[in-house]
Amino acid sequence: MPAPKGKLVTPLDSGAGSSAFLFQPDQLVPFQQAWDLQRRWQERLLLDSATGADAEAVWLLQHPRCFTLGRGASEDHLLFDPEHPPAPLHRIDRGGEVTHHAPGQLVAYPVLDLRRRRTDLHWYLRQLEQVVIDVLQALGLQGERIEGLTGVWLDQRKVAAIGVGCRRWITQHGLALNVTCDLEGFRSVVPCGLKGRSVGRLRDWIPDLEIEIVQSLLRDALAARFDLVWQDSGREMASAETAGLPMQR
Repeated sequence: MPAPKGKLVTPLDSGAGSSAFLFQPDQLVPFQQAWDLQRRWQERLLLDSATGADAEAVWLLQHPRCFTLGRGASEDHLLFDPEHPPAPLHRIDRGGEVTHHAPGQLVAYPVLDLRRRRTDLHWYLRQLEQVVIDVLQALGLQGERIEGLTGVWLDQRKVAAIGVGCRRWITQHGLALNVTCDLEGFRSVVPCGLKGRSVGRLRDWIPDLEIEIVQSLLRDALAARFDLVWQDSGREMASAETAGLPMQR
C-alpha cells in the first residue's frame, strides 16, 4: 500500500500531557472481557478522584463477531430474533443504537478523565470523530461528518461508529473503525438505527491496506488529540495476563 501521507491535526498545547497506558492485545478479545477491563479502570480513576493523579488508559483491539445495543436502543433495529442471535448480543451502557463488531474492525476504548480536558460529552464525541478524520487524512482519504449524526463517513458510506459511556466524567467505550472486516454482519441489523445509509470499510478505498498501519495511525491520533503520554505498561500487562488477556505495547 502507499505510505501514509498528510499530517495529524494536533490539539492546542495543554502542557506536559496526561499519563496513559496503551494496551494493544495481540489476539481477538471477547466483548465482555474488554468491557470488564474498561469498567475496572474507570472505577480505579473514580476512586482516585480526589487527586486525579492516576494514569488513564486506552485499548486498541479487535473483537470476535458480536452485536451491541446501547442504552435504550430499539430491538426493532435487529433483523434477527434477539433470543437466537447469529453472534453474541450485548446490551451495554453506551449511547447509540445497535452496531456490529468483527475481526478487521479496529476498536478504540479510551478510559479518560474529561475533567482534565472539558466536561462536555458533545465535545468528546466530536473529538473522537476528529481522531478518525485525522487517521483518514494521513491515509490520503477525506473523512466527513453528517450534520445531526454521530460517526465518520467516506463517500456517504459510514466507516466509523462512535458510542460512549461516562460516569462522573470518566469515559468508557469509544469508536469502531471498519478497516478490513467482512461487512456481512451489518446486513443483520440497521446499523446505528440509520435506515438507508450504507456501511463501508477502508479497504474499499485502499485495497492493500493492512490493519497494523491503521492501528499505528490511530494510536498517534489519539495521543495528539487528547494530549496523552504513553507510559511503560509492564506492571499493567502483568495484571492483564493474570486475567487471561495477552497484551503487547
